[in-house]
Amino acid sequence: MAGVAFRHVEKVYENGFHAVHDLNLEVADGEFLVLVGPSGCGKSTALRMIAGLEDVSGGDMLIGDRRVNDLPPQDRDIAMVFQSYALYPHMSVADNIAYGLKLRKMPKDEIAARIKQAADMLELTPLLDRKPAQLSGGQRQRVAMGRAIVRQPQVFLMDEPLSNLDAKLRVQMRAEISGVVRSLGTTTVYVTHDQVEAMTMGDRMAVMKAGYLQQFGTPQECYDYPNNIFVAQFVGSPPMNLVEAQFNKNDDGSATLTIGPSTLNVPASVVEQRPGLGAYSGKTVAIGVRSEDMEDASLKPDVPRDRHIRGEVTLVEALGSEIVVHFNLPGNKVETEDTKLIAKESGEEELSAAEGQVKWVASFAPRSRVRNGDAVEIAVDVERVHWFDPNSGEAIR
Repeated sequence: MAGVAFRHVEKVYENGFHAVHDLNLEVADGEFLVLVGPSGCGKSTALRMIAGLEDVSGGDMLIGDRRVNDLPPQDRDIAMVFQSYALYPHMSVADNIAYGLKLRKMPKDEIAARIKQAADMLELTPLLDRKPAQLSGGQRQRVAMGRAIVRQPQVFLMDEPLSNLDAKLRVQMRAEISGVVRSLGTTTVYVTHDQVEAMTMGDRMAVMKAGYLQQFGTPQECYDYPNNIFVAQFVGSPPMNLVEAQFNKNDDGSATLTIGPSTLNVPASVVEQRPGLGAYSGKTVAIGVRSEDMEDASLKPDVPRDRHIRGEVTLVEALGSEIVVHFNLPGNKVETEDTKLIAKESGEEELSAAEGQVKWVASFAPRSRVRNGDAVEIAVDVERVHWFDPNSGEAIR
């Protein structure tokens, strides 16, 4: 096995398009890294540079301790799993899995042993004599995985392998791929635009936007401590709620946040954790709150009223374990290039609240009795509020 390293890697195409800017990443030996971001962010280009399918315009690309910038793909000891499966329709499952091994003139008994190991691992044994046309989408993806596994490469590269599957099958295959890769202990770089895959599969995730690395860390770190508005809204479902607020620091170290007609009291302990807030007293900040950090105030009698916001319910979705409540919150919308990009990516660019209101989503306990059209009081966990500069979009630490 081997790690993968990007050292100041650049990719500029002949037409001048700069796809990847100064990418620095270290993927440890045996680590499962997910490259995630919206369409066109450079994640697939980065993966293809590891594979040797794209030339590196600048910097160093390393697999293990070898610089592979000028090494052809067949000499890099990698195996790739594509979105399109790329199976030979006239070959059986067994022959598809074994194809690369036969090209390398491997002994027949070794090939048979590797096919059996991969087929057992992926539950393909009863299907080995079938042709791809006789398989479901999930089974075809398992065959593509088997073909990669039998190579026993130093690195697995996976380019959106689940995007052609339906939602239920994607959930199942996520778990299967994670289990197989971890049992093998092979270094894996996995590309997806689906942040749920990124959150559930990777040891670490690299969030990219427009060719630039935005954040690199464990999924939980990126979720809990986003570097900027883009990461905050891209990582997590539903996206983080945002609104502009007037921030005023009090003499005792506490502060207030004025959001439309609502005022939230922020304890001194929260302000002290973010020294950068000192420069924002009397100014506008962008406030982010995740849906799970709000609750129907009637179910939280211990939360004081100065930690409540008020809104009008527009939609209630009862999911059994929780109630997803959509509401309009009086306040000013945070509008940056990043929020527009996220809205476009999620298909919500046409869904906007009336002037002076923002659309928010909260996750309430199923005991809540809120209904469409209700005026609702919502308790906010101010310890979990996220703070951003409204102009740069950077987190205020």
